[in-house]
Amino acid sequence: MAATKLTLRLEDSIIEQAKQFARQSGKSLSQVVSDYFQAIARNTATRETASDRPTPITDRLVGSLRGTDLSREDHRQHWVEKYQ
Repeated sequence: MAATKLTLRLEDSIIEQAKQFARQSGKSLSQVVSDYFQAIARNTATRETASDRPTPITDRLVGSLRGTDLSREDHRQHWVEKYQ
């Protein structure tokens, strides 16, 4: 597959963070960006719109309350008691 050059304009701090992430991952910055774009393409292909995509936190929580019949009020009360 042929590669095409892409120029991005980003804040210096973002570039430095991305370079550090790439080093820690043992990848080039180009590979990190390519991996990210591929992930976006996969998500776009499997979901209709951006608003349909659950956030990463929501993804981790899906199914965590299976088997419980908590009402909205029970759920609210749980959090009130937990964080008081």
